[in-house]
Amino acid sequence: MRASVAGCKMSIGALLNGLLVSVVAALLWKYSKLSEHAALLEEELHMTQQSQEVSQAHIDYHVALQALQDHGTRMVCTGKMHTDRICRFDYLCYCSEAEEFVFFHSNSSVMLPNLGSRRFQPALLDLSSVEDHNTQYFNFLELPAAALKFMPKPVFVPDVTLILNRFNPDNLMHVFHDDLIPAFYTMMQYSDLDEARLVFMEGWGEGPHFDLYRLLSSKQPLLKEQLKNFGKLMCFTKSYVGLSKMTTWYQYGFVQPQGPKANMLVSGNEIRQFARVLMDKMNITRVEEKDGGSSEDEKGKRDEYIVLFSRSTTRLILNEAELIMALAQEFQMRVVTVSLEEQSFPSTVQVISGASMLISMHGAQLITSLFLPRGAVVVELFPNTKEENTITHPDKPWDQGGIIHLEKEEQERILASKDVPRHLCCRNPEWLFRIYQDTLVDIPSFLEVLKEGMKTKPSVRRSKPASTVHPGRVREPQCQTSVQTTNEAKLTVSWQIPWNLKYLKVRELKYEVWIQEQGENTYMPYILPQQNYTFSENIKPFTTYLVWVRCIFNKNLLGPFADVLMCRT
Repeated sequence: MRASVAGCKMSIGALLNGLLVSVVAALLWKYSKLSEHAALLEEELHMTQQSQEVSQAHIDYHVALQALQDHGTRMVCTGKMHTDRICRFDYLCYCSEAEEFVFFHSNSSVMLPNLGSRRFQPALLDLSSVEDHNTQYFNFLELPAAALKFMPKPVFVPDVTLILNRFNPDNLMHVFHDDLIPAFYTMMQYSDLDEARLVFMEGWGEGPHFDLYRLLSSKQPLLKEQLKNFGKLMCFTKSYVGLSKMTTWYQYGFVQPQGPKANMLVSGNEIRQFARVLMDKMNITRVEEKDGGSSEDEKGKRDEYIVLFSRSTTRLILNEAELIMALAQEFQMRVVTVSLEEQSFPSTVQVISGASMLISMHGAQLITSLFLPRGAVVVELFPNTKEENTITHPDKPWDQGGIIHLEKEEQERILASKDVPRHLCCRNPEWLFRIYQDTLVDIPSFLEVLKEGMKTKPSVRRSKPASTVHPGRVREPQCQTSVQTTNEAKLTVSWQIPWNLKYLKVRELKYEVWIQEQGENTYMPYILPQQNYTFSENIKPFTTYLVWVRCIFNKNLLGPFADVLMCRT
């Protein structure tokens, strides 16, 4: 009996000890969980603070992280080829340690187009507006969303972002042509890019024209180098990647000799719209001509002047003072000199925006001509081939026209050459040698050419801008046929005017008719002034003809063809 009582006491003691250990263990586990949760909350708070360092927009860090873990990255693109593709991403991330973008896969991820390995042939898209340049390609690495558990906590950027490459931010022409205008119209193309944050991934510093990029959005742009300051993993909650190329008009000679693009899709109207917006953002105003132009009295009251770009380091006009005097005397106008090296960009634009004529040596500064008023004259000067009127600089660095680094025979060939052949980008020594020379302008011949050119200058200030409204389809096209003899037939085609014509004033209206015998490869074209016409020449009995009709405004504004008619004689 005593042994049993002792055993019972030992069992109770062991039970109490076990319960005590369990309670202590539970308390310790709960404490550790609370500590872990507190640490997670503290980390989330820290990451939220880091996210807010990037943007003032509020973000719920826990919700954003959960969305990334559950749904991964999503991508939907427009465009069929890498050269015309722009992609929208949800939760595209950037690893500053690897210097790579990361696409996180989950069961809810979307990737359209899903190209597989074709995404690397050669790239998903171009990051800049310069087409198919191998330094401008964009792609990303792929990881499962589960890998986030083993990676640094991401910093989220709550702003809508536009991710792109600047092509050459040190050169003003490249800044406008390659970056600003394409970015402006890309932001217009996608409504949620209004006031987006721009992210520049090419790796350059700010450069001398960074203030111009700031004009595109109220949000401070981010440079690639700055991304690492916000953490090792940065995730953009909503981003667009790539730029529209529709506004570019020049190609730089990477594949074929440099020159204007063969198929330009932009007109002066779109460039003027961009210039007007940029001037507003720089607080620059000018008196816009009303439709119909100004009267001669108003024109006389307005201070008309000529602007001459003055350069201080390269491509100098050696007789600049004499040229200024000759221009003032010839045109009876004040001549104003401007210099981007000595004046601020807005003050330069303010002067140019009211000029009647802009004259400059060839160079990037001529991109400012897009701020000229409608009808102004642009004169671009190139170095000439008269040795007595030129000063070359063979001893300068290669990128300023120097040729001293070349073999002696090559130097002598270039010195003896007169014409620069068409060339590829970007280090053609013959081109650089000539384009960087200083020039003595032959003033008499220059004025003669300028006066001759001015004779053909349209008086845009006194007339309405030419209409670019195209006609619509002709309405109710129909055909009637009749057989005259076994060898003769007639085909009558009639139609109604395009619907939009009744709202337009058109100087000249004509119609184009194509007639093709069924089964043949050629057609007979006709330009007609009236809405119906009877054709008999080359019309055969018992034959089927295909007929197309369209309208033409003012000689060159073509409308679409109406649906094809099938006419049986």
